[in-house]
Parts: sequence; structure tokens; C-alpha cells
Amino acid sequence: MEHEAINLATTWVGWLSLAVFVIAYYFIATEEKYEINKAKPSLFAGTFMFMLIGIYYAINGLDPMPLHKELERLILEISEIFFFLLVAMTFIETLLERGVFDLMKYKLVSKGYTYKKLFWLTGLLAFFISPVADNLTTALILSTVLFTIDKKNISFLVPGAINIVVAANAGGAWSPFGDITTLMSWTAEKGQFVDFLYLFPASVIGWGVTAFLLSLSLPSGQPPFDASTEKKPVVLDGGITVAYLGVLTIVIAVLGHTFFHFPAMWGMMFGLAILKLYSFQLKRKGANTFNIYVNMEKVENDTLLFFFGILSAVGALHFLGFLEYVHDVYAMAGATASNIGVGFLSAVIDNVPVMSAILKSSPSMDTDQWMLVTMTAGIGGSLISFGSAAGVGVMGKMRGVYTFGSHMKHSWTVLAGYFVSIAIWYVQFEILGLY
Repeated sequence: MEHEAINLATTWVGWLSLAVFVIAYYFIATEEKYEINKAKPSLFAGTFMFMLIGIYYAINGLDPMPLHKELERLILEISEIFFFLLVAMTFIETLLERGVFDLMKYKLVSKGYTYKKLFWLTGLLAFFISPVADNLTTALILSTVLFTIDKKNISFLVPGAINIVVAANAGGAWSPFGDITTLMSWTAEKGQFVDFLYLFPASVIGWGVTAFLLSLSLPSGQPPFDASTEKKPVVLDGGITVAYLGVLTIVIAVLGHTFFHFPAMWGMMFGLAILKLYSFQLKRKGANTFNIYVNMEKVENDTLLFFFGILSAVGALHFLGFLEYVHDVYAMAGATASNIGVGFLSAVIDNVPVMSAILKSSPSMDTDQWMLVTMTAGIGGSLISFGSAAGVGVMGKMRGVYTFGSHMKHSWTVLAGYFVSIAIWYVQFEILGLY
């Protein structure tokens, strides 16, 4: 029997693996309660589930080659994300070390902006930067700025963090390279470049609704700032150049993937090589240089390991056959209802494997429906704090402040924006008939 015909979901290894995943998910969701880092249950589940599958194959004398091939494919998928994140985080830590974010924070606070103005400004920056860069890098940068503005005012930090995550995900939804899911859909030729731009109204209005509702809970006044005691930060040698190199690295990654079909991480690693060469040049000039490896030590390794674990766990569920049931939903519920449901599913599991499963099954849908599922898979991850790469990144950057629990207290605002985005899509594509 061919491997594709084997469904292990109803076997003992299927049920046991599912139980492991559910238990691990519980501890990930309750990280704040049990004070256990989310990477621990995620990594355990992802590795242990495949070990269980290996034991099942050995006991039943099955050919291990399909399992081996699946692991090879999964390693390639994870390594692309892993190295992409590693480089992005290294650039951010280098910018922190050079004092670039301190200067950005000083310029924002020294102008006397109130908490509400800072809230809207960081949200707008997140929304319009993510389509060019990507939602994760954008969220990491702006959450760092947010945290340096005021490290103690939780009533400002939590809504501000949620706003950045939602804005980054919404901004990435209307760009072919603003989010991994949109990139997957674009390269699979489910829509042309201009088709994604039609999602701009739904994305910006949906985010605007959520941001407005969040802004109602913001404190009055402005962050503490004393011009007599807080001097203007000095950016260390090469700080601004590192920022430009970061932008160049994103551009190279996007262009390399678009024109040469390179994995995005290949361009990112090339950018890291340029950054290392630049640090060497600074050293030769006798300037105050930086050490890449020292900055790498400050990277949120638990975030990287969380991604490794969760993608491995979802990969195991896919191998066992659980994700096949997602495909059957389209036949029963129809395209629109199914695509709306994808947003909720991507928040619970992960939008990348969910989108991958949908693309592989390739249900018969018009371009408008492919745009809908691209949008819901992207912005649906904002419903839960760790439902998107942006959310996970901000959780790691603002540990103890932006958590699963703090996000869920305001999740109703995200849900309202989610349905508004769908309503705008419906008016555009179903009533006005843009296609």
C-alpha cells in the first residue's frame, strides 16, 4: 500500500500523539500560570510525537522510508523559518546594541506625544512596514520600541503590543511577501500580484476597528520624560548603516525568492554575511565595532525553539492524517464558511501548515475565495497571542507583559476587526464583483 493511502489518525499512535499535542498546547497556553517557558512543551511534543510514530512503524514492520522522507521535508521547512528568524533577530539585537532604538524612542517621547498618539503611531508604522519587510520582523522592531518607551505601564504596553501584532499581520495580508501564507499563495499562482492589493481596504479597516476599540482602554497623559535628565542617546558607530543593511537584507531575500526561487532564508543569510563583513570593516578603521556572536547570544532562543517544536508537532499531525479532515470541510460547508473558519484554525495551530494543507488539497475556488483564505489565514493568527509569528515574537520580546492571558482579555477587539475585514471582502468581491 502506498504511504499516501495510510491514515494513522485512528490508531493508538494517532490518539496518543493527539493527546500529547493537546497537553503540550495546554501548557503553552497557560505559560503565565505555570511559569513554564512555551518552548519546553512545544519542543517536547514536536520531537516525542515523531518518536512515537517511529516506534509504531518498527512494531508493525512498516517501511520507514516514508517517515524518513517526511522528516527530511519537515527539516527543510523548519530550517528555512529558523534561519530567517535567527538573522532577523540578530539584526534587531545589533540595532539595540548600537543604540538605534534608544534614539527612536527618544525622538518619539521627547516630542511630547501622549500614550494614545504613540499607540496609533506604532500601529501605523507596523501596518505599512510589514508589507515591505514581513510581519515578524516588523512586530519585533516596533515592540522593542514600545517597550523602551515605558517599561512599567501595563495599561499602555498590553494594548500597544496587541495593536502592533494585529497591524503587522493585517499589513502583511495585502502584500504577496508580507506574510508566509501570502507568499505561499502567490508562488502557487492562486492570485496575481495586483490581486493581493485588493485586500488593502479589508485589512486596514479591520485593523482600524480593533485599534479603535483597544485605544479606549489606554491611559491618559504621556510617558515620563525629563529633558534635563534624559540626554539624547548617541548612536554608536555604524548604527544607521546597520539599519540600512537590515532593509537591504529583506529586499535581497524577497527578490531572491521572487526571481530565483531561492528560499527566503538564503537572502537573509547573505545579509548576515554582509553584516559580518561590515563589522570587520569598522574594526579595520579603528571604530567602535560590534561582535555578531555576542549579539546572537541575546537572541530569543526560546522563540526559535518554540517554532521548531510547534512546526514539528503539526507536521506529525499531518503525517498521521489528522489534517486531512480539514480538506473534507470544504465539501461540506462550502468555500466561504470554510475559509472563514481557517482564520480560527490558524490561530489555534499555525497558519503555515494550515495554508500548506489547503494548497495541497487545492479545492476548486475562484480568485476571490483564494484571496479570502489568504487574508483569514494571515490575520486570523492575531486572535490568539501565539497564533502568528508576529505574536510569538512579541511574546518573547515582552516576556511577562504580553502573554496569552493578557492578550485574551482584549481578544474580543481582534475578533470584531476580523469580522469587519470579512464584511469588507464580501462587499468588494461578492457584491461589487471585482473579478
